[in-house]
Amino acid sequence: MAERVRFENVVDGVRLGSADGRWIESANPFTGKPWAEVPHCGLDDVDRAVDAAHKAFVKGPWPSMTASARGKLLRRLGDLIERDAARLAEIEVKDNGKLLAEMAGQVRYMAEWFHYFGGLADKIEGGVIPTDKPDMFTYTKREPLGVVVCITPWNSPLLLLTWKLAPALAAGNTIVIKPSEFTSCSTLAFMDLIAEAGFPQGVVNTLTGFGSEIGTALVEHPKVAKVAFTGGDATGASVYAAAARGIKHVTLELGGKSPNIVFADAAIDDAVKGAISGIFAASGQTCIAGSRLLVQRAVYDEVCEKVASFAATARLGDPMDSGTQVGPITTQPQRRKVLDYMEVARGEGARCLLGGGTPDRPDLKDGWFVEPTIFADVSNDMRIAREEVFGPILSIIPFEDDEEAVEIANDTIYGLASGVWTSNIRRAFTMADRIRAGTVWVNTYRAVSYLAPFGGYKKSGIGRESGQHAIDEYLQTKCVWINLAEGVPNPFVLR
Repeated sequence: MAERVRFENVVDGVRLGSADGRWIESANPFTGKPWAEVPHCGLDDVDRAVDAAHKAFVKGPWPSMTASARGKLLRRLGDLIERDAARLAEIEVKDNGKLLAEMAGQVRYMAEWFHYFGGLADKIEGGVIPTDKPDMFTYTKREPLGVVVCITPWNSPLLLLTWKLAPALAAGNTIVIKPSEFTSCSTLAFMDLIAEAGFPQGVVNTLTGFGSEIGTALVEHPKVAKVAFTGGDATGASVYAAAARGIKHVTLELGGKSPNIVFADAAIDDAVKGAISGIFAASGQTCIAGSRLLVQRAVYDEVCEKVASFAATARLGDPMDSGTQVGPITTQPQRRKVLDYMEVARGEGARCLLGGGTPDRPDLKDGWFVEPTIFADVSNDMRIAREEVFGPILSIIPFEDDEEAVEIANDTIYGLASGVWTSNIRRAFTMADRIRAGTVWVNTYRAVSYLAPFGGYKKSGIGRESGQHAIDEYLQTKCVWINLAEGVPNPFVLR
């Protein structure tokens, strides 16, 4: 057995394991074998991490640092990410099984968030208010919240951490990161760059372990001011409830059942490529997956045939291999869930056009693979169309006209993302107005940027990540009144 790599947490600038010496195995989804260990933290570790972050927020170099100085640290961190992108991407692939080709580009692109928010750090401004009170000078200040807990998922650990970490630090907060117990390694490796960039001790801390053991204590800790969570809607609701007990600020980026809508006037070949990338990229393990493909009846048979033919060419294999197009599922429980949904779809009467099980290739037998799967003739009341599968399963749903397309698209508890494929510019704008989702892509899919806000409607979440909107999620406003007159107004009269 190959020697396992041991990654340690960072708390108050010090590398350490858990208080009681326990460890969690991390398995490589391609080989199915453990390759690393991370600390198995408990309640004592929660206090240690949060106390370190709180201490760094209230005293020491961080609270006295100018916004411009904070920005320089963030930009330096961005430079270091660019330098070490290949190393971080390889760790992430070993941990979550996504394609190296995708992870390498994703990690390099992460640097842009730190460059962007580094530049935004000293552009946070208050204002002078011309009030109706004579002899009063009134102004506002934007101030950080305090200790922010960032809870990140297993599908894109570093990128989704970055969407929280960059604006939170730019605003002047301190951080405790709780990554998924399945994919903590890249986050712990990333902490080397935090130290090298020059962030003061305690500003960024990590805490690894199981949410069932430490999640509630972390979210409810009295020294925590804000929770930024990405994950499933059921867990998100629990986080929201726990945070509410302490009246804490919350950002939630949750699930989706995103409609990808193909009209008869679309460039069909482009729409087919968009449908494939929308669901099979990252093996469908992304909250924005276009898992519901709505197709106008006039082109329904053509699109079904082309999507199935194109998806059948997808190459499954080692995610480290540049020729691989579909990798394994990240965790064994998730793989089982995906396979169970295939049986649910068959039981409800959906017609399987492609896949529907596990590959029988000998070279894939140890990995956690499922086949790219397409079900046609799906109705929107089937479970396969209503529940988030988080795997490479595409449900194709027919529709007649624009009204029915909007009705089906919005008939979901989610509202994270959507796609529209059409050559009609009027329809493009109309559909963008009528779809109840935080993101609408027209003639493209899965485009994101550090410049553009991202977040959901309905049960897909609360708040926005990326863009200028994101930094507002980590700030609070203080109003200051200064009496310029001599004497004090009548204390019994509200002025």
